[in-house]
Amino acid sequence: MYKKTNEVIIKMLSKSENERFARVAVATFASQIDMTIEELSDIKTAISEAVTNSIVHGYEGTEGFVTLECRLYGNILEVVVADNGKGIDDVDRARQPLYTSKPEQERSGMGFTVMETFMDSLEVKSMLGLGTKVSMKKILSNHIKK
Repeated sequence: MYKKTNEVIIKMLSKSENERFARVAVATFASQIDMTIEELSDIKTAISEAVTNSIVHGYEGTEGFVTLECRLYGNILEVVVADNGKGIDDVDRARQPLYTSKPEQERSGMGFTVMETFMDSLEVKSMLGLGTKVSMKKILSNHIKK
């Protein structure tokens, strides 16, 4: 593992308009490393899914905080999205493609699948009543900007 080269932590209210902010904030932070447009798009999509899940499923219309942690280790971007919401009762089932706990809201059930597809690793930890923590890593093809 590379030595940590930079880190930022952002705490934001669980409001849907903050999903766009989170996506741009992570993209801006990651821009310290040269990357392809495709890598940037992948990162933004995964962050969007993780933050939206925290807002929609973690807090279910109530207000709380979503924490976004970004770290760089050489050419590896690590992003952690965490909430103190209701938690997930069965993480393995929630990670199955097309599973949704909110079919009445026409949710696609593809959030974790999208995150897993666009990032190089995905880890989900959750406890009922305490919240959920989603850790993702992306290995960027290029190297740190000079």
